[in-house]
Amino acid sequence: MALLTLTSDIGHQDYLVGAVKAQLLQINPAFSIVDISHNLSPFNYPQAAYICRSAIKNFPSFSYHIILVNLFEKKPEQLLLAFHQEQYILCADNGLLSMILEEKPEMVMGIPLDKLANKNTLYCASMMGKVVNQLQQGEPVMNIGNADVTYTEKNHLRPLLDNNWIEGQIIYIDNFENVIVNITREQFEEQREGRSFRIVFKRDEVIDRISETYADVNEGEKLAIFNSAGYMEIAINKGNAAGLFGLKGFSEKSTQVTGILQSQLFYQTVRVYFG
Repeated sequence: MALLTLTSDIGHQDYLVGAVKAQLLQINPAFSIVDISHNLSPFNYPQAAYICRSAIKNFPSFSYHIILVNLFEKKPEQLLLAFHQEQYILCADNGLLSMILEEKPEMVMGIPLDKLANKNTLYCASMMGKVVNQLQQGEPVMNIGNADVTYTEKNHLRPLLDNNWIEGQIIYIDNFENVIVNITREQFEEQREGRSFRIVFKRDEVIDRISETYADVNEGEKLAIFNSAGYMEIAINKGNAAGLFGLKGFSEKSTQVTGILQSQLFYQTVRVYFG
């Protein structure tokens, strides 16, 4: 029985998530489908990469991960099938794959699409489901798609580094409005080199220690922890960190050189000072 995960930016407002699952179950009623999220922000690659990367690594080996995110950034001519660290990933050829993995996949195949087909979401999901079914039936992967294919790559977001600071981008704001920053514990400690540190926000708010749980501080107090995915999280115990500090999720559009957008970068990044 194939274990499939399903991630999308579709939302739950209409029929489409249910219809996608119906298409997959028509291909093979024995598919076991697990939802990761369908509430990803449209066109937000850093957020989608963080959610997918953090979830995928927890699944059993040889699970299949169907990612229906920004399928139509360009007219689709192929889908991608990747195999990396004992996980299969199926997604659009839009650059998201390289952002999720943060490195070259061990294998990537191009899945050609019918030139005459109506290439909508259901068609793409159905094509991915058929690939999973072929693999489950023992079809050699080289018979399923095109090897050594050229595909779109995007650089994943990396923290900015200096001798005395590290600056990360806000890649996600969760349901409690806790702020997730793309700084891992390993990156933090490597840059810190045992020194003291200060995370500084507007109104001279400062965090100068890492907590292990929310309960390490009193209700209403701010804290920094490394979450279960290993990333820095800025929170307020039973409060709203994003709202209080005026922080917002990072957007690639903010890298454009315009006065308004550049001024927003201050609220989409978190800088940690050392020493």
